[in-house]
Amino acid sequence: MHERFEVTTDDRLQAIDITDRVEDALPADAGGARTVRSRHTTAGVVVNEAESRLMDDIETVLAEVVPDEGWHHDEIDDNADSHLRALLCGSGETLPVRDGRLDLGTWESVVLVECDGPRTRTMEVFG
Repeated sequence: MHERFEVTTDDRLQAIDITDRVEDALPADAGGARTVRSRHTTAGVVVNEAESRLMDDIETVLAEVVPDEGWHHDEIDDNADSHLRALLCGSGETLPVRDGRLDLGTWESVVLVECDGPRTRTMEVFG
């Protein structure tokens, strides 16, 4: 099983709940585990609560932990901060699936963390 979908982001740094999009990519009878990953080095995937204030806090903490400027890579294309923020998030998550649905905890959601937007991101679901 291998599916792709695109997510369009609006801001340079943005947390977006993609749980429904991931579940839409699963076969109805899917079970086991599936991996969700970003095909980009400046976007990450995390599992966390998708409450709007927490999503804002995710963006804030990444901006505070990794300053916008002062990185060697900026001499090439001025987005080192985006690479470093995505590094902290990781590029994907492997999740349990039962009966065609993600088997997540009560408050768990799959979140795309955009670090170099706005862009259109290609996401993969496979396994």
